[in-house]
Amino acid sequence: MQLTVWTYEGPPHVGAMRVATGMEQLHYVLHAPQGDTYADLLFTMIERRNKRPPVTYTTFAARDLGKDTAELFMSAARNAYARFKPQAMIVGASCTGSLIQDDPGGLAKSLGFSIPVIPIDLPAYQRKENWGASETFYQLVRAIAGPKAPPPGTKRAERAPGQRAKCNLLGPTALGFRHRDDITEITRLLGQLGIDVNVVAPMGATPADLTRLGEADFNVVLYPEVASQAASWLQRIFHQPFTKTIPIGVSATREFVREVAGLAGVDPEPVLAAASTRLPWYSHSVDSTYLTNKRVFIFGDATHAIASARIASEELGFKVVGLGTYSREFGRDVREAAAKYGVEALITDDYLEVEAKVAELHPELVLGTQMERHIAKRLGVPCAVISAPVHVQDFPARYAPQMGFEGANVIFDTWVHPLMMGLEEHLLAMFKDDFEFKDGALPSHLGTGHAPASAPAVAEVAVALPQSASVLDGAASEPAPTAPAPTGAVWAPEAEKELLKIPFFVRGKARRNTERFANENGVATITVETLYDAKAHFAR
Repeated sequence: MQLTVWTYEGPPHVGAMRVATGMEQLHYVLHAPQGDTYADLLFTMIERRNKRPPVTYTTFAARDLGKDTAELFMSAARNAYARFKPQAMIVGASCTGSLIQDDPGGLAKSLGFSIPVIPIDLPAYQRKENWGASETFYQLVRAIAGPKAPPPGTKRAERAPGQRAKCNLLGPTALGFRHRDDITEITRLLGQLGIDVNVVAPMGATPADLTRLGEADFNVVLYPEVASQAASWLQRIFHQPFTKTIPIGVSATREFVREVAGLAGVDPEPVLAAASTRLPWYSHSVDSTYLTNKRVFIFGDATHAIASARIASEELGFKVVGLGTYSREFGRDVREAAAKYGVEALITDDYLEVEAKVAELHPELVLGTQMERHIAKRLGVPCAVISAPVHVQDFPARYAPQMGFEGANVIFDTWVHPLMMGLEEHLLAMFKDDFEFKDGALPSHLGTGHAPASAPAVAEVAVALPQSASVLDGAASEPAPTAPAPTGAVWAPEAEKELLKIPFFVRGKARRNTERFANENGVATITVETLYDAKAHFAR
């Protein structure tokens, strides 16, 4: 465990809370000290849920440690059982609660409740949130669906002729990135194929619904970080195959349609022919400098990071210069994906390492979590959020899936809107000498009385450098220049004049790249030749 200001994942009991909060008629009794109730805010404030999570905390204090903390837990469990009357209960301990070693599972079972009580043993100091969600869902499925399992060696009965295929959607939880809308989109897509959804779990399911999981013909794994372990168990016990394709992006959605059609024994072509997505046409119709070869850095959970890299490279024409994840359990998958783009995967849960890598790579767009949003803001780079952890603005009131064909439309809008269009760049360069566009100009709506003090005059050459001649490697979204970082190289006067030919909104990055090039190559004085050598170097 590492103490840090920010963290990509909470402790594993937060993952268990995500499963419990997403489900109905399930209650979680958590042996935890005062203060751990902060986790409720994740759901009520960030996700905007209109009710608090179904969690009862024992909330022991320091003075209780010399008493019978086991009795505190049993009292909390009895009260929760009597008050909420759940269909099932899960019990466990938070990080601090686990140190007391009161055995919540054994204590709860001794109470003789008439409902299933599932102990969730989460190694708080070795594992994190997504693993906790996966383990909780797996234990729930085993405990509740297990009694309905066929005898070993029993073959699965064939579906009756003319009967529609049924599947389960596995993986969506509370606090998940766009899980609510992904369910709607994928359910609609499966309906178009003539496939019924049997159970969606954990989100929206009751413990009684979990008893029906074995009735489906196959399982659709939407989020492997949560559902892959449970899906593997269902395959072994109920002989249900599960999907491997995650339908994020146009190409992946088409592959997903063909995969589920094969499992259901239906024809996918009518659905594929009627697919409505604007991403392919939009990405081909915009001007080339808007998208093509934009350098993009991607970081998030493994599922969304891998899918985003494919969309960025194959469907939008971006150049993937960095790919990483905080999901260490899926590190191998991310490394294999990174190798396709000729980059080394960044597997870390330290946001400072991610920030250092973004600063090193100088991307023109960052796709990441709320952490990368803050990192990109500090570095002056556009950013779009693709993965949890997210903040309140990433739970929109509008319909905004990430999966399916409509999800591809949402992704296009979300990713390209932070970028600057080539025409916009051209106009800013053309009018850079206009009184409203020159360096230091304040917004025109403030009036002339707010004009800034005039800076010392510097000779400028009237002919601007062409867009392709800047040392920006295509950077289109550089903010207003800031004070240059300290450098060992000195600018020659003629180089300073040449630098002024570059549009002001990207001049700061041109200066930084040139100084970096000069320092790395031992150049003491930056000349015009150095400026263009740096341009050639970073444009490769």
